[in-house]
Amino acid sequence: MIFWAFAGGASANEPTAQGLRIATFNTELSRKGPGLLLRDILRGEAQVQAVVAVIADTRPDIVLLQDFDFDHGRQALTAFADLLRLRGVDYPFVFALRPNSGRPTGLDLDGDGRLGHARDAQGYGQFSGQGGMALLSRYPVEEEGVRDFSPLLWAELPGAEGATRPEVLPDAFRDVQRLSAVAHWLVPVATPKGRVNLLAFHASPPVFDGPEDRNGYRNADELRLWLALLAGQLGPVPEGPVVLLGDANNDPTLGEGQKPPLLALLGHPDLQDPLAAKGPTVNWAQTGPMRVDYVLPSRDVTVIAAGISDADPAASRHRLVWVDIKPP
Repeated sequence: MIFWAFAGGASANEPTAQGLRIATFNTELSRKGPGLLLRDILRGEAQVQAVVAVIADTRPDIVLLQDFDFDHGRQALTAFADLLRLRGVDYPFVFALRPNSGRPTGLDLDGDGRLGHARDAQGYGQFSGQGGMALLSRYPVEEEGVRDFSPLLWAELPGAEGATRPEVLPDAFRDVQRLSAVAHWLVPVATPKGRVNLLAFHASPPVFDGPEDRNGYRNADELRLWLALLAGQLGPVPEGPVVLLGDANNDPTLGEGQKPPLLALLGHPDLQDPLAAKGPTVNWAQTGPMRVDYVLPSRDVTVIAAGISDADPAASRHRLVWVDIKPP
């Protein structure tokens, strides 16, 4: 059963032969210690199986996963792909890089007088790699062409508003604090339809701070990173089709997040929003339904269909969001 936002002849569990199905899904599979996610995958834990079922039902060609713990050997990701293969969905290509979440800074970023805690990391995390990001693909990832923007310092982003406010980014942190709370990647994938450049990310929640709105400014500047890339301010603009996808942790109208950068992406002249104002992608107890997960293809591709999976609380509070595209 699928919530339909746009349809042009494809069903949610039957991708079109003419197009590519690209999806994003915040799995909420993060665990409280290193190795625990791999343990739960190998055990076939109930939530893991529920997440697998959501992906297997929708059968994307490429799916970006958020809140999926990173390990250096990609063992958890490989084991997760093995479970999907048992459900008839084969992803021979897996990709992940170490995220900023849980990466130590050596600084007391939260000002509590203690070092090494979750809020002192580059991005919130109880261990390095907690709540990371990962990619599963039916087609080869051109790893030599990957650009990882996660090491970019907050103060180095052109137009970063948070970096101009000492109460948000103190001088003592400017040479250490990275912008990405989790990760920002440009990932080229070699598909039968030609190369597709994925702009993949998971932004920080714009809450859990004080009146200085530090997390709100960070979230806004994480979205501005993509505006800077598309404007050619972070090196060459990707050649060929682009798909921006991930969890922005920001709704166009609801919630505490700063709206201008998100609205600038949703209305960007080079991007299209096939699921504009068509339904929530998450249901948080504190806020209710909101739209925070996005798949935005560039305007040089044809959108065949798009949709949002049904909510499955056994899997995640988030829904999987997918778009079928036909590259030029």
